[in-house]
Amino acid sequence: MRSFLKFFLASFVALFVFSILSFFFMLMIFARMGAREKVVVGANAVVVLDLSQKFNELRTDDPFRALYAGEAGSAPGLFDASRIIRLAAEDTDVKGIYIKADGNGNGFAASEELRRAVSDFRKSGKFVFAYAETLGQNAFYIASAASKVYVHPKGMVDFTGYSMTMMYLKGMLEKLDIEPQIFYNGKFKSATEPLREYKMSDANRIQTTSFLNELYGDFLVKVGEARKIDTASLHRYANEALVYEPSDAERLKLIDGLRYDDQIMDEIKRNLSIGGDESVNFISLNRYAVANGVYDGYSGNVALIYADGEIRSGADGENMIASDDFVKMIREARQDKDIRAIVFRVNSPGGSALASESIWRELTLARKSKPMIVSMGDYAASGGYYISCMADSIFAEHNTLTGSIGVFTVLPNMKGFFNNKLGITFDGVKTGEYADAGSVDRPLTDKEKLLIQRGVDTIYATFKARVVEGRKLGPDVVDSISQGRVWTGRQALELGLVDRLGGVQDAIDCAARMANIPEVELTTFPRPQNTLEKLMKSFGKEVKASFVKEELGEDYRIFEQLKKVRNMQGEAQARMPFEMLIQ
Repeated sequence: MRSFLKFFLASFVALFVFSILSFFFMLMIFARMGAREKVVVGANAVVVLDLSQKFNELRTDDPFRALYAGEAGSAPGLFDASRIIRLAAEDTDVKGIYIKADGNGNGFAASEELRRAVSDFRKSGKFVFAYAETLGQNAFYIASAASKVYVHPKGMVDFTGYSMTMMYLKGMLEKLDIEPQIFYNGKFKSATEPLREYKMSDANRIQTTSFLNELYGDFLVKVGEARKIDTASLHRYANEALVYEPSDAERLKLIDGLRYDDQIMDEIKRNLSIGGDESVNFISLNRYAVANGVYDGYSGNVALIYADGEIRSGADGENMIASDDFVKMIREARQDKDIRAIVFRVNSPGGSALASESIWRELTLARKSKPMIVSMGDYAASGGYYISCMADSIFAEHNTLTGSIGVFTVLPNMKGFFNNKLGITFDGVKTGEYADAGSVDRPLTDKEKLLIQRGVDTIYATFKARVVEGRKLGPDVVDSISQGRVWTGRQALELGLVDRLGGVQDAIDCAARMANIPEVELTTFPRPQNTLEKLMKSFGKEVKASFVKEELGEDYRIFEQLKKVRNMQGEAQARMPFEMLIQ
């Protein structure tokens, strides 16, 4: 008994001390946040655009960064970043932009948005220098818009063309005795291919070749215009592997020179007319935004709703489009009399067909009361297109991937896995023939397969009907451009799936014209989370993800694929292929 009391008291004291320390730690965090220094741009400022940073659609706040860096957020959103760059062009304190081009964490459409902002900045006459030790093609796409592009003398320049790789899991599932029972509609609907094929089908190869060539063609055109090199020559440089050393890139005029970091700093100082011993007043996009109040204000006459991630049913979906959450957001914007137009920003490969239908319904109601404009990001495909097709006007980037109008569902039969691999068997009773339909411990019967396929066909017909209604296209036309096929934004424009090419600002300008709004003030959704909630979620999520990645290493990608298979089990899906790795 005495030893029990000693153990209990020791545990209690430890818990009490930990609670007190945690309390004071949290107080320190909030004190630091409250005492955050006022950010001042200062004279001769150079804005830093770090391309290795991923710009999500919505601004991301990192409370831990706020603690040690005194910044209001760790990264601006994509539209925030483009606005910041354009604001800096008009700021007399800002003399130029320095692009750190070692890697690009952003997708093709996001890169186009950033590149356009850099090109607009250059019209101010200010300098834009891009520098990299290793210059990849995705980073070069943006960096080529700079007035000068430099690479480390012993670095690397990748100029070999684009490739796309998909991971196929059929062989692994066979070894595990797992049978994926797949039902789909649309001959190009390749989302289930990783489960039912060892390699690309002919139909998928056709569509992939088409959109990959479109993306690469856009890359060659933009780089060619910036570097004043014809696209045929650029294509030859890649096909003949003429860019092997950084000096090759300099000789072929792809870059302006080879420089070490100190030489770049000296050149920037000369442009600023400051002495060699003085330091350059570099300022990050985020600090510049804080200094200029870019993040201030959350009420206005145009609602900008960010729909970013996979589409799921339910609520409280972090980094996804949860149908209950978005129905509430859209309804709030619809019923708010101060909001006169809605811009719906979609960056999604799709997901649940049922959740897509729920969001489509609320958007359709909103469109009846005020202008509804859709702006497409890297992806607005399958379910992402489902929730876009009802808009008054749809904007996409040249290299947005959209369309993919098709439906599928997956029901795994794991009887062989349980019986043969684990030695587990199942038995039971039921009150009806189909009471256990869809159970993973047995295969589907022929009648059950027929019923499920009928359901998939019905959802696909509904999806196409939504497109016919929203886009004012004939049923035969929609059927011919559906079938699950993926299109680029430029192709979608030609087919009538989108109305215009452009970014978020173009969509906002269109909404303002339609609603006759002389001066736009934005209301952004989703609303920011409170700091404590974000702090706890951020900490828990990072710890869990880092632990799993450390344990699995390179197999983490397979783990992610299997998680997606599990999440879509038994529910009709309108989504793109699992993962397309384009390099």
